[in-house]
Amino acid sequence: MAQLVYSETEIMSDHDYARSHEAMGHHLHGGFDAEGNYISPRTLVRNPAVEAWTEALRERGGDILHVDPELMEPAERYPTEPQMKLLLQEGVDQVFWNSLTTTGLLEARGRFIVDREFPDLQKIIVEDISELAIGHLSKGMLNAHGLDEGGEPEKGIGAHDVMWFVVRDLAFDVRDYPIPQLPEFLGRPDARQQLAPEIPPACEQMILFMMNLLLIEYGAESLFSFDQRLLLDADLFKDRRDQANEAAEMVERIRQDEVVHVTSLRVDLGELRAVTFKTVDGGTVPGAEIIDRLWASIVHFVRVESPKQQREQQTRTIERTILEHPKGGESVLARFRALEV
Repeated sequence: MAQLVYSETEIMSDHDYARSHEAMGHHLHGGFDAEGNYISPRTLVRNPAVEAWTEALRERGGDILHVDPELMEPAERYPTEPQMKLLLQEGVDQVFWNSLTTTGLLEARGRFIVDREFPDLQKIIVEDISELAIGHLSKGMLNAHGLDEGGEPEKGIGAHDVMWFVVRDLAFDVRDYPIPQLPEFLGRPDARQQLAPEIPPACEQMILFMMNLLLIEYGAESLFSFDQRLLLDADLFKDRRDQANEAAEMVERIRQDEVVHVTSLRVDLGELRAVTFKTVDGGTVPGAEIIDRLWASIVHFVRVESPKQQREQQTRTIERTILEHPKGGESVLARFRALEV
């Protein structure tokens, strides 16, 4: 019988790397085996644990959360790939530089998961969750996720935040562009309205947080693939082709790290669909009823409402950057707009 209960020490454990992960003077998480293959951090036990919880869930008649494949791609991407390629070919590289920098800054924010206090889900679930993935959220799973994103700066270990800055600096070398301002956080307009009043607000917020995290991971995968294609495009970065290839390889390591985030969150939410929730009035409600309602609401916001708001922010910022760039101006902006789908 597969092991289903793990200590936090086990969840956080690393492989015995043959070589540490170093780049551009930075000590980064993860490492390499004797053959030179990259191994993601904290996956010695975490990966097998997620596989064991998935198998156990399916044996009980449940399954991981179904995610529409369309969520893997944004409703629309701005700038489009041809637009970004035009800017890079014209020397207006600040837009892509800003994008890579912003990604690193946002990844750094993910470390807050390590310090966040989460409610004990066992208090609102009828079944024993000690052998489930959701019983391990505060036993290392969420901490591992946060460290993957924001690293351990106190130990001098960089994670995805620093890795994205390495990607940027490999592709562009030194630029004296100002650090871009992070985009304004766009919350649901009904965020103050409880969507599942049957359960305590703190527990609803935790579940919505996990759902939002999963959708962020899906959006990130699409963005990372987009960045990789640009870095590998033979028409771009011609004077830094070796460095751009190395940058694309670094993105691939980040994408590899993210796999366990997606798989574990889908298992968590699949388990929550399969359990029974205790209601605040002393009754019970099937988990699927709560999870499906919350998932439908947050997917609608992410697919329909949020892109509209984000596009307005992005358009103003990017067009201003094109106009103000020494190699930009009205002519480049006109050609940029002409490429819009």
